[in-house]
Amino acid sequence: MADPRFFDNHGPFAIAQIASSLGATLEGAGNRMIADTAPLARAAPAHLSFCETAKFKNDLARTQAGAVLVREEMKDFVPASAVALVVRDPLYAYARIARLFYPQADGLHAPTAGFAVHPTAVLHDDIAIEHGAVIAEGTEIGPRSRIGAGAIIGRGVAMGADCVIGPGATVFCAYLGDRVIVHAGARIGQDGFGYARGPGGHVKIPQLGRVILQDDVEVGANTTIDRGAAADTVVGEGTKIDNLVQIGHNTHIGRACILVSQVGLSGSITIGDGVVLGGKVGVADHVTIGSGAMVAARAGVTRDLPAGGVYGGFPARPAAEWRREVAALARLAKGKRKP
Repeated sequence: MADPRFFDNHGPFAIAQIASSLGATLEGAGNRMIADTAPLARAAPAHLSFCETAKFKNDLARTQAGAVLVREEMKDFVPASAVALVVRDPLYAYARIARLFYPQADGLHAPTAGFAVHPTAVLHDDIAIEHGAVIAEGTEIGPRSRIGAGAIIGRGVAMGADCVIGPGATVFCAYLGDRVIVHAGARIGQDGFGYARGPGGHVKIPQLGRVILQDDVEVGANTTIDRGAAADTVVGEGTKIDNLVQIGHNTHIGRACILVSQVGLSGSITIGDGVVLGGKVGVADHVTIGSGAMVAARAGVTRDLPAGGVYGGFPARPAAEWRREVAALARLAKGKRKP
């Protein structure tokens, strides 16, 4: 289900061919053709998916996928409509098969040789492109937008009106709304950090999602926003991101949020509307922060935070509780000092 503007699909492949390449045990007919890969919840009959652990057995039981990579103990949860491919490590097997479908997925950073502006690029009125910028094939740049010196706009990227891409910034696998500002040196749409452990070491999982920056988003200098692994990384309308922020793959950030410098977001985080994260806040993967929450600088968020609260400390907890604990420790330390 990768976007064809950014990724070239080399399928389809027969299930028997996929099973053979993995050394998988085939539980069902092998002549069905598989056109693409997809997550369990979004897969269609022409897709191959995977189930890594029993945590996802409900999604597995409901999937519409035509074939699913599973461990031996999970094969009985595969619906009758799907073919089970039994493997030792479904995540590692998926990484190999995703690379079979998309062998060039890791090479998206190389601009098209010989063209500063590719002839297939669509450039609307009143665009300014400064010296040394590269506009790759299939891109679309909206009216009155400006591309800074040395910036690279990768294949298929589309942006709306009045956007500004700063000097030396790179934008790949992304859709930008209107009035988006990307400051100098920012990196948008590079690989997410995803690996599977294999017999010979770590194997990169092809990152086949996109980055979506909605209207009026601002991205600070040298900030990085990774594209999704299979889903998208999304930054909501009007959100402002400071310099030196890291946003991991599959993260969804709501509207009108503020992320101060050196915030670090792991993958698959959900942040509601109007959230404020102070400087150096770190958020663990798969955490949800509710709308309107505020997190004090240098806090560490390791679990979900309800909407509307103010939080601080490590692990992040309600700010009043955190301040009482700090004060109590200070009093305890002072009381034990020698005269």
